[in-house]
Amino acid sequence: MNVLLTNDDGIHAPGLRALYNRFINTHQVSVVAPDRERSAIGHAISLNQPLRAIRVSPNGEYKGYEVNGTPADCIKLAIAEILSERPNVVIAGINPGANVGANLNYSGTVAAAKEAALNGVIGIAVSIEGQVADNYDEAARFVLQLCDIVTIKGLPFGTFLNVNIPNRPMSEITGVRISRQGTGLLSEYVEKRIDPRNRTYYWQGPDMQSFEDDPAVDGTALGQNFISITPIKCDMTDYRVLEDLKSWRLKKINIEY
Repeated sequence: MNVLLTNDDGIHAPGLRALYNRFINTHQVSVVAPDRERSAIGHAISLNQPLRAIRVSPNGEYKGYEVNGTPADCIKLAIAEILSERPNVVIAGINPGANVGANLNYSGTVAAAKEAALNGVIGIAVSIEGQVADNYDEAARFVLQLCDIVTIKGLPFGTFLNVNIPNRPMSEITGVRISRQGTGLLSEYVEKRIDPRNRTYYWQGPDMQSFEDDPAVDGTALGQNFISITPIKCDMTDYRVLEDLKSWRLKKINIEY
C-alpha cells in the first residue's frame, strides 16, 4: 500500500518520524511535508509564490520532500507532480496538541487530511494530547493498525478521519471512542503590548475550549482518556437550513440606475 505522510510541524518533526518508522516495514512510504512549522494555518494554499520541493534526508533517517508551502500545498503537489503513483492513504501528523472542537477549523494537520479527501484519497489526521508529547511511537503503532482497517473498510468520498490520542502509554489508555466534533465556544483573549519603538502590537492568547458534558464529543472523550476518532465531511452544507431557506422565497433586487 502506498502511504503519503505529511504534517504541519515540518519535515523534521518527531511525530512524522515516528509514523515513518512504524509504516516503512510494511508499506511503501513517501514523505512530503512543509520545510518549517505551519501550525494553525488551516487550509491555506500558495497562489502568489512559486512552490519548491527539495529532496532531503532529515538526520539521515529517511528521505522525503520538503516544500516551502502549506500542508494543503504538500498534498496537492505530491498527488499532481511528485509521486509516481497515487497514494492509497494520506496520514497527517502526529501533531503535538489535540485538534478537537473548533480547532479543526484552524489546524493545518486536519487540512492536509481534508485535502486528501477532496482528491478521493483516504485521509487521516492524527494528533496527540499536549504540546510536549513523549508517546509518539505507541501512537504511531495505533495509527498503523487503524490505517490497515480503514483501507479495508473504506470511507465515502469527501470524508476523512480526525484522530486524537491521549499522551499516555497505550496500556494506560481506556479505549477507543467514536465521537462527534465538539461545538463549544472558544475562550480567547488578545493582549495589547507596546514595542521598544512605542508601537502597538497584539499577541493572541491560548485558546481554551469548553466541551459539552457528553461522552460522545471529541474533546470530552479525549479528556476521559479515550482515543477519539471523528469522521469529518468536506461538504459543509447545512442541509436542514438549506430546506428552510427555500421557504423564504428570496428574489433578486432590481436596481435602476
